[in-house]
Parts: sequence; C-alpha cells; structure tokens
Amino acid sequence: MIELKILSYHSAQRYAVKQTVFSARRILQVDYPDIKINITELKDWFTIEQYTPILAAPSLVVNEKLVCAGRFPSRDEVLGWLRGVLIE
Repeated sequence: MIELKILSYHSAQRYAVKQTVFSARRILQVDYPDIKINITELKDWFTIEQYTPILAAPSLVVNEKLVCAGRFPSRDEVLGWLRGVLIE
C-alpha cells in the first residue's frame, strides 16, 4: 500500500494535482494491477506545515516523505516517485 498525501488549502490546486496522481495511477496499474494507493487530501495549514512551510502552492507526500514542495508535479514525476516506492 502506498500512502500519498496532496497538501494544499486551495481546492483547485488539490484537484489539479489529484488528476495528475490519478493519471499516474492508471498507468502504473497496467504493470501492477493489484497496486493500492491511498490518496488523502490535507487542507488545513497547520497540518500542511508539519510537512512543509510552503503554503502558497501544492505539495506531495509519498509514504510520509515530502517529494514535491510548492509546485505542480508532472505525471512522469509522480510515476517515478511511485515506482521508486515499489522497488524499495
């Protein structure tokens, strides 16, 4: 199981990152059909600050590791982070 957290208090930013994550998950499911990815959206600034001080733009956490802070990740980046967890 992969735990993925989308951090942003702006719903439009969370939505955009979530769509990128869903796209990466669909591609990954071709090679790993049984993959389980739990996606959580963190919306309040206090919780977000536990991972990063950047609040103005979205961030992404994979298995409690901050992998992207203050920007919109590409689908290929998300795929790389998820594949990295799978081969660990």
